[in-house]
Amino acid sequence: MAYYVYILRSKKDNKYYIGSTSDVHARLNFHNAGLQRSTKSRVPFELVLIEEWDTKEEALKREKQIKNWKGGEAFRKLIEGK
Repeated sequence: MAYYVYILRSKKDNKYYIGSTSDVHARLNFHNAGLQRSTKSRVPFELVLIEEWDTKEEALKREKQIKNWKGGEAFRKLIEGK
């Protein structure tokens, strides 16, 4: 089973949310339905990036790495595709 790291951008405040899941589209729908407590005030969201990983452990490691980059040059390059 594949696991994914995803980045969402809030269309309301242009801030980003980084997460991991086994079903990105279901997770996006969950966020946009306002069911995620930490993001419900920032809906709607759009997908900015999806990365596929072979294991949950790899995806969680990558999610943590990206969260550490948030706000920096490496994060900007990642979301801009550079």
